[in-house]
Amino acid sequence: MNKHFSIAGISALLVACLLFTACEKATAPEKLTERVFVVEVVPGEQPLKEYLDYHQHIWPEVEAGFRKAGYRNISLYRYQHLLVMTITVPENANLDSMGKIAESSHPRCAEWNKVMAGYQAGVPGTAPGQTWVEASRFYHFNGQ
Repeated sequence: MNKHFSIAGISALLVACLLFTACEKATAPEKLTERVFVVEVVPGEQPLKEYLDYHQHIWPEVEAGFRKAGYRNISLYRYQHLLVMTITVPENANLDSMGKIAESSHPRCAEWNKVMAGYQAGVPGTAPGQTWVEASRFYHFNGQ
């Protein structure tokens, strides 16, 4: 049996391998991380109601800014006036840069942040004027 390969055959095989490797890398799952933040809504039932109402109708430009900045997921939870936000972002993401990208994507994004800041107050232990603070994980259960 003749085991000679043509140059064209070897070239085609190399191209196929390179394409497969490139496709494999392109479809590799992105490494993501979840970050958790807390804040309180200023005291009073009216500010809480207004804050919750805004979040029932988030301005489309704000969510477009989130997408442009690279946020993968944002969820808000609450207990009375305490709010918890989880965000999923690429591992090693710079949240300050992402926030600036989101806010600069449309004037309504900066406006949204300004309006929301009027409803937010720091949790006990935060510095004056500080609102959202990152919570640190101290326990994790993985059932696998």
